[in-house]
Amino acid sequence: LRIARPQRATAGTMEYRETEQTEKAYQKQAAVFIASKRVVARSGTKAGKKGFRYYKSVGLGFKTPKTAIEGSYVDKKCPFTGNVVVRGRILKGIVISTKMKRTIVVRRDFLQYHRKYKRFEKRHRNMSVHCSPAFENVREGDTVTIGECRPLTKTVRFNVLQHEPSTNTALNVKKVFRVFKAEGGRLAALVPSRLAGGKPGEWG
Repeated sequence: LRIARPQRATAGTMEYRETEQTEKAYQKQAAVFIASKRVVARSGTKAGKKGFRYYKSVGLGFKTPKTAIEGSYVDKKCPFTGNVVVRGRILKGIVISTKMKRTIVVRRDFLQYHRKYKRFEKRHRNMSVHCSPAFENVREGDTVTIGECRPLTKTVRFNVLQHEPSTNTALNVKKVFRVFKAEGGRLAALVPSRLAGGKPGEWG
């Protein structure tokens, strides 16, 4: 039996490589047809490099991260490179846990109106959010903007769209109460819904 040796890429050619294969299943982008990429493309040609990576814009004024365009990761749940459409609510919260793989826990604080005492009480909700590899170095205390999408897992229904690093790392994120205001019409105004004409406790 003769075993054919793999051809080495010369100076004028370039071999296509999807990503680092570290999982059991072969990782590839669903929108990229690999069979057509096996043909060696010339280095320096824009047509050959453009088809290697699939990315899109989620709209709503959010920019596509540079790592999503130039990176080599494969994530089918990523809103920029995967098969996920962002629609519905746009929220903002603080990251309190990053222990899971590609999933973070976001804390959202809000005020609940009490009819008997005519006061507002502090409340919060923790929600699991999918974090794409396009956002690097996401740590506890950072502020993220998340968008609603289709159910990705049993508890995940949101995706990270924007990341803002924290400036003060000394604060305990689980004890700080922070309510975010509206930004350019994308985020719902966090005002008591009783004053806005809605039911008490409703936000956005």
